[in-house]
Amino acid sequence: MKRFPKKRVVITGSGSGLGRCLALDFARMGWRVLVNDINMDRAEETEKLIRDAGGQAVSVKCDVARWEDVENLAKTADQQWGGADIVVNNAGVVSVGFVEKIPLEDWRWIIDINLIGVIHGCKAFIPLFKREGGGHIVNIASSAGIVSLPEMGPYNVTKAGVISLSETLRAELANDKIGVTVVCPTFFKTNLMDQARYTDPHQLSMANAFFDKSLCGAEDVSRHIIKCIRKKRLYTLTQIDARFAWRFKRLFPQTFYRLLGFLYSRGYMDKVLGIKSP
Repeated sequence: MKRFPKKRVVITGSGSGLGRCLALDFARMGWRVLVNDINMDRAEETEKLIRDAGGQAVSVKCDVARWEDVENLAKTADQQWGGADIVVNNAGVVSVGFVEKIPLEDWRWIIDINLIGVIHGCKAFIPLFKREGGGHIVNIASSAGIVSLPEMGPYNVTKAGVISLSETLRAELANDKIGVTVVCPTFFKTNLMDQARYTDPHQLSMANAFFDKSLCGAEDVSRHIIKCIRKKRLYTLTQIDARFAWRFKRLFPQTFYRLLGFLYSRGYMDKVLGIKSP
């Protein structure tokens, strides 16, 4: 992190989960943290945790789906600290179900937060980074954007968009000394399902089972993200299953989806997860 002597980081959705873990990890390294969340109580709680640990933090309410809020976030970083060095576009939600049954308002809801919210974060902070002569963008995607599991259409679509956006920016910003890292974990223990929308209880049971069986926590993902920022990596694939699925799909895409379709249609996924098929 020596290339960022001013140590200023902005993390969206840092009122809980992975965002909070990242905020605390950066604070422990002496970084000033601009905490923000749509829930101001949670944002202020993260700020208090940072201050209690001897760190520096400012908390701001921000709905990443609203351009005005994210634009204000960048202005706050500029006013408070004269700019920013790293922005982590972390805020996200989940909607699961069969594509044809998911209400259009749920599609718009998740696209506005998971994809448009990340676009807002990049658009707002890139000018600050160019003015500073460098910076780093971290976009939280998911392995769902790579492997596209069934009954997770909206989530898959938005995370695939975040991966594509990050790859695009990596090339566009190379001459501006702005790094880009896209984070693609599989399931890890977090509170992501607290606001989940679903069309059938089976989808909620399936998603919760994936999270419950994970051996990885938000703290593990946070540490790996910081490691990848240091090494200027484009992709962060924390877990072994994420790396395996990524390579398998890239090398044998037809075989990958034939196998996935077979396992899903025979109900093997439900058996492995220990849930009843609908």
